[in-house]
Amino acid sequence: MVGRMEKPAVSIILPFEPKMSLKSEIEYKLKFSFARVEKELLDNYPKDKAMMVIQKLKNLIQSLNFDTHKKSIALFVSPMIAKVFYLDIPVEEKIIIDESFEIRDLIYSKKQMIQYLVLMISENSSKIWLGNCSKFVLIKSNIPDSLKAEDRDMPSRIPRIDDIQAHHELLLNKFLYHMDEGLSLVLKAYPIPVFVMGTVKAIGHFKKLTRNTTSIIEYIHGNYEYHSETEIRQILKPFVEDWNKIRQQDLLHQLDRAMSEKKLVWGMENVWKAAAHKNGRMLVVEKDFIFPAHYGKENDTIYKEDLTLHQAFYIKDAVDDAIEKILLTGGDVQFVDHGVLEDKGRIALITHY
Repeated sequence: MVGRMEKPAVSIILPFEPKMSLKSEIEYKLKFSFARVEKELLDNYPKDKAMMVIQKLKNLIQSLNFDTHKKSIALFVSPMIAKVFYLDIPVEEKIIIDESFEIRDLIYSKKQMIQYLVLMISENSSKIWLGNCSKFVLIKSNIPDSLKAEDRDMPSRIPRIDDIQAHHELLLNKFLYHMDEGLSLVLKAYPIPVFVMGTVKAIGHFKKLTRNTTSIIEYIHGNYEYHSETEIRQILKPFVEDWNKIRQQDLLHQLDRAMSEKKLVWGMENVWKAAAHKNGRMLVVEKDFIFPAHYGKENDTIYKEDLTLHQAFYIKDAVDDAIEKILLTGGDVQFVDHGVLEDKGRIALITHY
């Protein structure tokens, strides 16, 4: 377990993408981080303990795998251990020198990625933008001349329809169905929250037929077909300002999808068993959740510890251990606010199978 080791404990968290960056740039960052740690250790700790950790850190850096396709690394070193995590998550640079390790520091160091899709629909056009803090990128557009263009092709393929309004509704549904298929394809490449903007009528029809309900965060009503991208961004601004709320809402949607696919376990004991068997794709946990535990007969089984018994050997926090297991096997970890996962025992895991 990473945590509560003999001091001093050093944590170095860095972006690390050897396949995307020059090796010399990465080596410079590592050299700079090492020099900073070396100075702080020698200035603040007995020389024998400081040198022990410095040498362990030096050896760990020299043994790093530059063939990895990961996005970041976390180095943990103390007089007792030396450990490296290769992570699939983008992080902010951080160096921590303390009396203990906190695996949660890895999660707190994750970059807050604000990224979303905007689906603009009307009765005769659609656009999909990829949005972030600074720009929009148009990734799909479908703008027929009008529904009348499809209308000309319809008589040879459908029975005569006396009710023109019903005919128009049929064409609209067909058009929106194709738009939803396009959104499904985009979501495979960008599995991120979706805002749908459009007229009341278009959104009303779209809601009834979309297969992407669990990806849609908000429906925004209005006729925005001829608005500029700048105007669209301004309309969306109040919806994305509280990104943590959007992120948590999207995470709950992901849990719902996983549950429908029978790829979700929840409750600490169930999460532990799946993590022990390397069956964890994404862990979602309330940020203040702590779970003292003891092992069952097998290491893939734990039970909540009764701290009033004052037993000598127990797991101080099984949540931290589960986080470590998930990260070591290439999974992701997301924290949510207190109470968000109350109906799931405060912790849930999306599994691979």
